[in-house]
Amino acid sequence: MAPNIPEKQWAMVIEKTGGPVDYKEIPVPKPGPDEVLVNIKYSGVCHMDLHAVNGDWPLPTKLPLVGGHEGAGVVVARGDLVTDVEIGDHAGIKWLNGSCLSCSFCMQGDEPLCPKALLSGYTVDGTFQQYAIGKAAHVARIPKEVPLDGVAPVLCAGITVYKGLKESGARPGETVAIVGAGGGLGSLACQYAKAMGLQVIAIDAGDEKKKMCIEQLGASSFCDFSTSENLVKDVQAATEDGTGPHAVLLVAVNEKPFQQAAEYVRPRGTVVAIGLPAGAFLKAPVFETVIGMKTIKGSYVGNRKDTTEALDFFKRGLINSPFKTIGMSELQKVFDMMHEGKIAGRYVVDTSK
Repeated sequence: MAPNIPEKQWAMVIEKTGGPVDYKEIPVPKPGPDEVLVNIKYSGVCHMDLHAVNGDWPLPTKLPLVGGHEGAGVVVARGDLVTDVEIGDHAGIKWLNGSCLSCSFCMQGDEPLCPKALLSGYTVDGTFQQYAIGKAAHVARIPKEVPLDGVAPVLCAGITVYKGLKESGARPGETVAIVGAGGGLGSLACQYAKAMGLQVIAIDAGDEKKKMCIEQLGASSFCDFSTSENLVKDVQAATEDGTGPHAVLLVAVNEKPFQQAAEYVRPRGTVVAIGLPAGAFLKAPVFETVIGMKTIKGSYVGNRKDTTEALDFFKRGLINSPFKTIGMSELQKVFDMMHEGKIAGRYVVDTSK
């Protein structure tokens, strides 16, 4: 029997760049021929959502805008062309809401690079609402035995760091440094790295994050950038042979780490930039980079195959997303804490509150 879909719903809406974020009633959208309507139960809150509110990037946002791109829920309606997603299936709406599926990037599995990509909570309305639209080809298929609140952060943070670890080329037994290890992306990156057989050096600040990284997330060592007198030497000293980690994942939200990583990654190592601080630049010493044959690259969000793989790690219990739940109407509080750097792990909003 088809679910009873209301005409109106509650959502968090920004009317202008810079906010504020308003809790208000808006119409429930109707899916197009190749789309599904998902009753969002929970949505993770990502730093990209704050960037969207503030207009930090050189990419215009839709206005008015419903943000959010880590939405987990239940499919309640589908378009006429959708045959592989059923009413009642559990599904996730990710950052990549849709792509053309026919360009050279889409055909080689690089859908996030599609020139016509639709971005949830940025160029199309996202998941800080009770009912959200997603292209059927791109919604994440969530197994019904998986908790929707716990899996929500995996839909962006998890997939993104998993993709970054794959892009780093690090192999089991090797060492990866994760910068911003105590944050939303970093807390998942530590766990994915450990599950992939990597040794983890967690880089962040504060005793709370140190305790979480070592005791809960499986990091083998922790470097506190706020107290270190020489972070480059400290990170290198944390590796077995003292030459530095094989890879560095930059998931930090400020610029300085992006200008240090190339100094402490080992020769033949790879620096992977994932975080997107506003207006930031990468920096590397040319001589040491050339002589050390170091690689510096960017990694964006994962494709559909990466999504399936990342969710499988979670399904098998190898990933535990450290999160706190808050009512969707209190989203602004989360943004305020995020701006102040006071969040360890991830916040998930409950769309019913």
